[in-house]
Amino acid sequence: MGKTILKVEDLRYAYGNGEPALNGININIYEGEKIAVIGSNGSGKSTFFLNINGVFTPEHGKIIYRDTVVNKKNLKELRKNIGIVFQDADNQIIASTVMAEVGFGPMNLKLSKQEVRQRVEEALEYMNISDFKDRPPHYLSGGEKKRVTIADIIAMQSEIIIFDEPTAALDPLNALMLEKVLGKLASDGKTMLISTHDVDFVYRWAERILVFCHGKIIADGTPLEIFKNTKVLKQANLKQPIMLKVYELLVEKHIVENTKDYPKSTEEFKKILEKTDIFSR
Repeated sequence: MGKTILKVEDLRYAYGNGEPALNGININIYEGEKIAVIGSNGSGKSTFFLNINGVFTPEHGKIIYRDTVVNKKNLKELRKNIGIVFQDADNQIIASTVMAEVGFGPMNLKLSKQEVRQRVEEALEYMNISDFKDRPPHYLSGGEKKRVTIADIIAMQSEIIIFDEPTAALDPLNALMLEKVLGKLASDGKTMLISTHDVDFVYRWAERILVFCHGKIIADGTPLEIFKNTKVLKQANLKQPIMLKVYELLVEKHIVENTKDYPKSTEEFKKILEKTDIFSR
C-alpha cells in the first residue's frame, strides 16, 4: 500500500433542508489506488466527491491532503490536485474551442503561456483528440466530449481524478474507450475514484470498493469481499456482478472446481472453462 494522499476525518455535510447528506465519513486514500464508490441514488457519493474536491465546505470534520489540513488559505491546492470529471460533459464544458476548454484550468493556475500550451498539447495527445483542438466542443459526440473533459483534468496534472458516473450515456464502444483510458491513467500512477451503478465494471476494474448508504460508508474492502457480502448488498440495494454469480453457480453445480480463482473478465472465465470437460459434453 502506498503513502496516504488524502485523509478524511468525521466529515459531515447537510443541504438546506437540514437532512444529513454525509454523516461522519472516515477514510484514508492511498497513492495509486483504483477505488469504486457505489451505492444507490442519494446515498452521498456525489456529495462526498464535492466535499473532498473543495466545491462544498464541510460543516464538520477534516480533509487532510498530503499531511496538510485543508483550509481557506490552501483550498486552491486541493482543487488543483483533485479533479472531477462530471457525468454530463455539457455541464463541465464552457469554452468555444477544445483547445481553449482544456487550457482553461491551467490558465487559472497563472502558469506561463508556454507552460499552458505545453500542458494542453500533452493532454490532447494523451486523449487522442489533437485533431479536435480548433473545433467547438459542444458539437462533438458524447464520447468525444468525454475525452475533452478528461483532458481538462489531465492538463491540470491532478494527482487524484474523480469520475462521477463516467459510463452514463456512453455507447459500448465509447465505454470501452473509457476503460482503456482508465487503464492508462492507472499505469501512470494516478489515484482514481469512480462512482457508478455498473457493478460488472466495478468488479473487473476496482482494487477497493467503498459502499455508501444514507450518508455513511457501510463497507470498505476488495471487490470479492464486498460482492460476497449479501448483508451489505441488501442494505445498499446492490446486486452481484454477473461474472461472480455465474462462477458461483457453476461451482455449486460441480461443473467447475472451486479453485477460488474468481474470473473478472470473459478471457479469465474462458480459461477456467477450458480446464473442465464442459466443452466436450
